Amino acid sequence: MHENEMNHKIVNTLEPITLVGGGVAQVNDVKQALLLSKQCVVADGGLGLVLAAGATPAAVIGDFDSVNTAELGQVRQNLLHKITEQDSTDFEKALNHIQSPAILAVGFTGGRLDHQMAVLNALVTHCDQMIVVIGETELVMHVPKDIVLPTESGDVVSLFPMAPTSGASEGLKWPIAGLEFDPSGKIGTSNQALGPVHLRMNAPGMLAIIPRARFDTLVQAVLAVPPEARWSAPQSPVRA
Repeated sequence: MHENEMNHKIVNTLEPITLVGGGVAQVNDVKQALLLSKQCVVADGGLGLVLAAGATPAAVIGDFDSVNTAELGQVRQNLLHKITEQDSTDFEKALNHIQSPAILAVGFTGGRLDHQMAVLNALVTHCDQMIVVIGETELVMHVPKDIVLPTESGDVVSLFPMAPTSGASEGLKWPIAGLEFDPSGKIGTSNQALGPVHLRMNAPGMLAIIPRARFDTLVQAVLAVPPEARWSAPQSPVRA
């Protein structure tokens, strides 16, 4: 195990990555994500779930305070990357050291509410990364500048701002054009899709929540987002 320098990318790939944490998730959740990715990365406490799924992690990243010694002993030492600083969560520690066109995050919902809120915050502070958080019944992602969500008629689509933002939409029962979203004001829960939903945002900060049944097609939509439609990395220093 070793300490890594700031901004060093432990895993750098042109393929989607499955990132597994220690939240509420099942073995089948990991297996479903791995159908669309070639590599699996563990954020600390997710190691037991990955091993139970029969997968071999490309890296285990974290402070190792949520994983037992027996589990660590099943992974080659050169794949264990201990990050000891305590200013970031296990989720952020992993995100800081991954470069991938899409990150499929399993095991980051359920359990403690503060942990879930920290995950949602990380989606915004890492808005340059395309991350799909897989919950029990829903998917959550930070909306890029321009994307078509592969929803179907009748799907519930919730838009929750984590910062002031605005935009336009096509395919929503209640369009968002002209609305000024703010976490302390206007939010967009329980909208409804009329089919695929096209979102164009003027600023980062908007989270989209859609049914988990759209997982496979959402990952394809995320991979289809061109570089110019993605947000740049925030200006604040990355914690690693």
